[in-house]
Amino acid sequence: MTAKTPLVNDAGDVRTLTAEDMAQFRPAAEVLPADWMAKFGQPKRRGPQKAPTKVATTIRLSPEVVAAFKANGPGWQTKIDAALKDWLSTHSPA
Repeated sequence: MTAKTPLVNDAGDVRTLTAEDMAQFRPAAEVLPADWMAKFGQPKRRGPQKAPTKVATTIRLSPEVVAAFKANGPGWQTKIDAALKDWLSTHSPA
């Protein structure tokens, strides 16, 4: 059995990895604890929308309105959208 060459030298510089080094690498999920992977593993990401259903915009609202909607927890922006849709069903914006 041959001795492994250290990955860093005395100065802390990392040496160039060889094909032999790379062959020994394993996926993180195989070598790290499951609880660590659950906390720090791959983030869950949504893909791009197939057909965008909403338009990104900037709107200025009074602090009371924002506080009231945020008080109900996550999804407050969606709730504001629903409230505006409801208002549009009985009013004309003009």
